[in-house]
Amino acid sequence: MSADQNGNKYKRILLKLSGEELLGNRNLGIDPKILDNIALEMGQLVGIGVQIGIVIGGGNLFRGSALSAAGMDRITGDHMGMLATLMNAMAVRDALERKNISTQLMSSVPMAGVVEPYDRRKAMRHLKQGEIVLFAGGTGNPLFTTDSAACLRGIEIDADIVLKATKVDGVYTADPLQDPDAKFFRTLTYDQIIEQKLSVMDLTAICLCREHHMPVGVFKMSKSGALLRVIMGAAEGTIIRPG
Repeated sequence: MSADQNGNKYKRILLKLSGEELLGNRNLGIDPKILDNIALEMGQLVGIGVQIGIVIGGGNLFRGSALSAAGMDRITGDHMGMLATLMNAMAVRDALERKNISTQLMSSVPMAGVVEPYDRRKAMRHLKQGEIVLFAGGTGNPLFTTDSAACLRGIEIDADIVLKATKVDGVYTADPLQDPDAKFFRTLTYDQIIEQKLSVMDLTAICLCREHHMPVGVFKMSKSGALLRVIMGAAEGTIIRPG
């Protein structure tokens, strides 16, 4: 893909933020300073013409997997997790709007009077008008992760790339926080991820992206300037492409 008139390699992105990204130094909930930092970065990207869709997880508020292991019905837990993503998305929307960044919030889980239901055509129009679109509620179905939701929305809005923000600066052979000898990958293919069983996204998300030829970038959100460098096409994080 050729760069646009602003020198950006990617004109439209789908950014996947985990709920844990909103924790900051807290054990639970949302750190207002993290919201402000996210708003500043998003404002910078909007200012250089990048169209942004965002999918947010809910792990900072609720983790259904832990309660499922303790006996809670899995479907109930997943539905509760969807509501947690909506709470996070509303917090991010508020932070963006306080910075005068035009934002639309859509949810796969209907909640009349609180949030607009997800509509692909409306989302595309908002993106083309330079508004940030937040997608909450995951896919709207239990048993699917927000990684799968991010890849699905990225494909639906015809994003140039799905960018996954993590706590490490890319994909490694093992968790670099636990294994100092873990090897870093600058580039990967989907087949390599599957063959080597690398922990990037769940298999559903990976297969979706592979089938639809959607590249994925993995980078460290808390690293200053990392997201902008990815957008500009600099060597930052790990880029995953079809083989």
